[in-house]
Amino acid sequence: MPRIAVVQKPPKFLDREKTILEAVSLIGEAVSSGASLVIFPEAYIPGYPAWIWRLRPGSDYVLSEDLHALLLKNSVTLDGEDLRPLREAAKQHRVTVVCGMDERDHEMSRGTIYNTVAVIGPDGEILNRHRKLMPTNPERMVWGVGDASGLKVVETPCGRIGTLICWENYMPLSRYALYAQGVEVYIAPTYDYGDGWIGTLQHIAREGRCWVVGSGTVLRGRDIPEAFPSKNSLYPDPEEWINPGDSVVIKPGGKIVSGPMRNEEGILYGEIDSASVAASRRTLDVAGHYARPDIFQLHVNRKPLKPVTFEFE
Repeated sequence: MPRIAVVQKPPKFLDREKTILEAVSLIGEAVSSGASLVIFPEAYIPGYPAWIWRLRPGSDYVLSEDLHALLLKNSVTLDGEDLRPLREAAKQHRVTVVCGMDERDHEMSRGTIYNTVAVIGPDGEILNRHRKLMPTNPERMVWGVGDASGLKVVETPCGRIGTLICWENYMPLSRYALYAQGVEVYIAPTYDYGDGWIGTLQHIAREGRCWVVGSGTVLRGRDIPEAFPSKNSLYPDPEEWINPGDSVVIKPGGKIVSGPMRNEEGILYGEIDSASVAASRRTLDVAGHYARPDIFQLHVNRKPLKPVTFEFE
């Protein structure tokens, strides 16, 4: 059975190049332990903008601007060379990589950041780019809204992989879109944590009869660099667990088989068997024999949504 590795380690916060190099090293470590699928958390490159949950909405404008500028500068542009080291590592080790990132738009204004997860195949090619459909609460001051062009399930040597980011997993129709494409390994990079969140992932495993991997974010006060604006007031305690992680692997039907890894840095390993998914759907297949298309139908608009279209003679 394929062995997966869920990386629960902090990024080199707000430093794109160093975080990518760290990811390359972690891929090597995971592969040396037998992993053929390596998963990184939400917005791992160059880090989740955790400060949004501590700033006062509307009253910390200057600090918000400074931090957003740092995030924009260190975000990933997918049309360039930013991800080349990660793609080369995937190709070198013949491993599938799923990685969350802050992605800077390169197609239109070049000023918007998206919360993106990319699936990189063992040939080093990007198999899919999914942008978070709906940022949550203060996240909307940081990230743009994605479209459904990346709401896809892709074939990999480890099974059919689909991804939804954090609270997208509370959107029933988004989940159903993945179920309808035969997802076998459902990956949920997230900043959320706790027993309630893990219960949600267990429900998804019961509902979709698929493997569910929660890739949690771990971050401590000491992981915030000294040059971070207003660090002493926002993160004065270096030992504080800003986020505890809670990475977990759940089998079809909802049983936890690995994790949760809480208040701990490391790599969570698990064995998955994508072939077991079809058997588990014998009794419940919500997008198959348990669907009622004569009553319910879902329409998904996969067209890339662009604010402008240029026509040429």
